[in-house]
Amino acid sequence: MIKKFLTIEFEEWENENTLPEADAILLNKAHEAAQKAYAPYSRFKVGAALLLENGEIIQGNNQENSSYPVGSCAERTALFYASARYPDIKIKAIAITADTHEPIPPCGMCRQAMLEYETKQQNCIPVIMGGKTGKIWKINSVSSLLPLQFDPHHLK
Repeated sequence: MIKKFLTIEFEEWENENTLPEADAILLNKAHEAAQKAYAPYSRFKVGAALLLENGEIIQGNNQENSSYPVGSCAERTALFYASARYPDIKIKAIAITADTHEPIPPCGMCRQAMLEYETKQQNCIPVIMGGKTGKIWKINSVSSLLPLQFDPHHLK
């Protein structure tokens, strides 16, 4: 028997000019971060920007290493810095971008890391995904990106 488990609802905009202003600012900060990425091997620069509840915007970018598993994705770089610097401040939104023409979704490790913070703060974290040009997607919760997720209740 085949069953349909879920569908992901998301908002879509044609470009940054059609985004709400706060989302456009956050996505622009992610673009800025991508330009500073250390990606000498893949040449695939990714940027992320987090909007915190205190108004701070934290940027992160991918940091590669010749031993590939040692590097860090943009999303995790930003998340871990934000948590180290502002451990009790909630994340209001995250924007992710790369030099692609399509929206760039986070990898599985980053989805799991983002879910950890969404679970910790007990509030949804909207995710804005865009490329260099073109369409932009926004989902209202990290949990929508990670069906059948592993979370703290599995450890009890």
